[in-house]
Amino acid sequence: MKRIAEYKKLFEVQKDLDLKTLKKTYRNLVKEWHPDKFQDGDIKAFEAEEKSRKIIDAYHFLVSIAPETKAANLEDYTNTITKSAIADYQHNGMLLEVTFTDGHVYEYFGITKQVYIKMINSNNINRFARRTIYSNYIYRKTKRQLEEA
Repeated sequence: MKRIAEYKKLFEVQKDLDLKTLKKTYRNLVKEWHPDKFQDGDIKAFEAEEKSRKIIDAYHFLVSIAPETKAANLEDYTNTITKSAIADYQHNGMLLEVTFTDGHVYEYFGITKQVYIKMINSNNINRFARRTIYSNYIYRKTKRQLEEA
């Protein structure tokens, strides 16, 4: 959640993510902080390189959790969470990464340690996740896939 707030602040997003506005802001930020604008050896050159990486990462992240992106991928997501079981999961801070048996990997944000403990102690992890996690937390599909042996 901290990461989402930080990226929204960088892009000056108040509430909802609009892809058109996000893209426009991204272009303006990249123009402002592009490393080629600065001379080699300039103090700001290193800062610009770091900032441009952060801008690119933030843009891709915010696009992945935008409502339009979720709507476009809803059918695929619904198939994954209803027809595939959880193959693996990892909890780190407030992030739960779930790998499904169909190979898709999703990240869920804002998962507290208490919710995670309830999940791993439940009789059926898949049922708990369907009832508690999938519809109640911000998620995004990651680029990683389950490697098939």
